[in-house]
Amino acid sequence: MPEDINKKFKTLQKTVKQYHPKADFDLLKLAFDFALEAHKGSKRMSGEDYVYHPLATAQTLAEMKMSLPIVIAGLLHDVPEDTNFTLDDIKKNFGNDIASLVNGVTKLGTIKYRGIERYIENLRKMFLAIAKDLRVILIKFADRLHNLKTLYALPRNKQIRIASEVLEIYAPIANRLGMYEMKGQLEAEAFKYLYPKEYNWLKQLIEEQSKRKEKYLNKVIAFLKKQLQEENVDFIEVKGRIKQLYSLYKKLLRHDKDINRVYDFIAIRIIVKDIADCYSVLGIIHKIMKPLKGRIKDYISQPKPNGYSSLHTTVFTPDGEIIEVQIRTEEMEEEAEYGIAAHWYYDEKGSFKKHRQTKWIDELTEWQKELSANQKFLEKLKIDVFQDRIFVFTPNGDVIDLPAGATPVDFAYSVHTDVGNQCVGVLINNQIATLDKKLKSGDVVQVLTDKNRKFPNADWLKFVKTSIAKNKIKSSLSKRTLIDKFLKK
Repeated sequence: MPEDINKKFKTLQKTVKQYHPKADFDLLKLAFDFALEAHKGSKRMSGEDYVYHPLATAQTLAEMKMSLPIVIAGLLHDVPEDTNFTLDDIKKNFGNDIASLVNGVTKLGTIKYRGIERYIENLRKMFLAIAKDLRVILIKFADRLHNLKTLYALPRNKQIRIASEVLEIYAPIANRLGMYEMKGQLEAEAFKYLYPKEYNWLKQLIEEQSKRKEKYLNKVIAFLKKQLQEENVDFIEVKGRIKQLYSLYKKLLRHDKDINRVYDFIAIRIIVKDIADCYSVLGIIHKIMKPLKGRIKDYISQPKPNGYSSLHTTVFTPDGEIIEVQIRTEEMEEEAEYGIAAHWYYDEKGSFKKHRQTKWIDELTEWQKELSANQKFLEKLKIDVFQDRIFVFTPNGDVIDLPAGATPVDFAYSVHTDVGNQCVGVLINNQIATLDKKLKSGDVVQVLTDKNRKFPNADWLKFVKTSIAKNKIKSSLSKRTLIDKFLKK
């Protein structure tokens, strides 16, 4: 065995031990030896021994602090598909749970852009697999990330196909699960191959801006630390962070590629012990630095539907520069990085306990069963799941997660079918608005209803955005048609 492979396995052992000191390391060694034997003699397109790939996948999962069964499944995920060993061999050696995970990842491996009908059918299977056991998609993320890092070895057409798939499917799913770190890594690697010129331009711009702002950022960090110490705030860390590459690119496109109009290009993040300290720090910052109007976001009292919690404020520094400051606890920081993977709860049988982040998967698997036209499925999928999201509020403070461009009628049907059907008007932020007005994140929406109204307006179909609203409007109108026919008899 090459020394380099052995070294990578020792790194894997060390990482697992760091987060799970009581893990069964004999089982981990057995899985490594099994993968080594299974992939013996196989090479990747890059020319390296195949076992480097499952090792890299397992390492990513270990760094995400995943439990041992998930890490081992990462080591073994390509065995049934690419070797002479079978799923039964994995079951005999490592048990049903690990075999089930490997089987789930193997099924997801069939998703490829090879004709719209086959592709959409695979997407259906994919979402059903995620709903069944979310751990499968975490392994697939790690697998895809390493595939992207070795994409240079593939022909250009395959690079484009794989990178497109990641940007359109996997990264948005990571985002919906609150896994911002994974989302950012997947997007950055895919961006490199899909838009190489733009990627190189942005990398250069970031390097120039980072060099220019590094001294200044350190100065502001030192200033903030001093102020917090004087106020006796026991902070854990004050650090700078650069906005994720692809997110920055999309934002630059909205601002004519002017980096000076992107206030959160470089942000300062303050990590504190508890929620009370978050609000104390926000007060201190606003006392020493003037906040920008309309740029204070409280995701602690109103978390995003995918679980993201933090306080954001954009302020003028003492030198007149504009900078975003994010304030959160250690737990919020971990959740922001790993999302749903940060809280992995299993009962004694090993089944996943549902979290709010998975509700959209359940909804998707329900309504997609009713769809027969494949092209329609893909269109609805892109609108309802993969588009940019907005977060609007009911008057009671409940968060409703909608696609960008959604209207008050979409909001009404997201609350309840009857609220949609009986809708006669809307107040947005206490102001009367039209029903086709596009909502923005942070809007408080109050739907005005008439209980005597039983059916929606057919004209709403011209502007509603979500498939939920469209399907419910069509269904109610069909009922009305049937009733009218019956009454005429």
